[in-house]
Amino acid sequence: MSGTPDWQPFKDFIVELAEKSGDLIRPYFASHDLDIELKADQSPVTAADRAAEALLREAIGRRFPEHGILGEEYGPDRPDAEFVWVLDPIDGTQSFVAGSPLFGTLIALLHAGRPVLGAIHQPVLRQLCIGDGAKTTLNGRPARVRPCASLEAATLLTTDLFSPARYQDGPAFAALSRRAALFRTWGDCYGYLLLATGWADVMCDPIMNPWDIAALIPVVRGAGGVISDWQGGDPVGAASIVAAGSEALHAAAIAALNPPAAGL
Repeated sequence: MSGTPDWQPFKDFIVELAEKSGDLIRPYFASHDLDIELKADQSPVTAADRAAEALLREAIGRRFPEHGILGEEYGPDRPDAEFVWVLDPIDGTQSFVAGSPLFGTLIALLHAGRPVLGAIHQPVLRQLCIGDGAKTTLNGRPARVRPCASLEAATLLTTDLFSPARYQDGPAFAALSRRAALFRTWGDCYGYLLLATGWADVMCDPIMNPWDIAALIPVVRGAGGVISDWQGGDPVGAASIVAAGSEALHAAAIAALNPPAAGL
């Protein structure tokens, strides 16, 4: 494909995907009868996860049969295609099965291996955040990060209190959390939606998978935020994420999370 693709048809299709998957997911939410299984990594999975991803894959295959797909539940299909959809049908399954709305569906489109479109959909609250790296919207209206002068004025979010110590520098993260004005576990993809819409300032996840990350990059950047891995590197292909509402705030967070080794 030559030239710059017209992304609007793909954005319109993402809205369709969000509506269809949201209609499927909502009846499962806050159900005491929901069956929960544990995968090999001990993370939970439900019929809602699997059915939503199957629905998304079937819809993409019908509309764009030449595109590839990478999903959490059913793996890769033509991952080397020019266009690849990256899906996490329920990001935040722990919250979902606990009746908490701090979860969402992640949908991303990669072009030549880079995420060009991303969406975070919260089907219970009916919030759909779509970004293209230059612009982000929430339910069709412009969304932007908010100004924040310093870490001491920031709302800091993470998904799990104990993961930073397991996968990164735990004491450094604990020190950062004490510096923040407010520290909460409004996590998984919903934390990035809060950041991109101006309700939080820094969001950190010390361990992630490709389907957790791809959609977040265009959403955060399109809202004016900065996103990288835990050490400040390229988030594409990363296994961790730090996102913030400005270059200065992001740089301060990265410095706090990665202090110089003692004696250096």
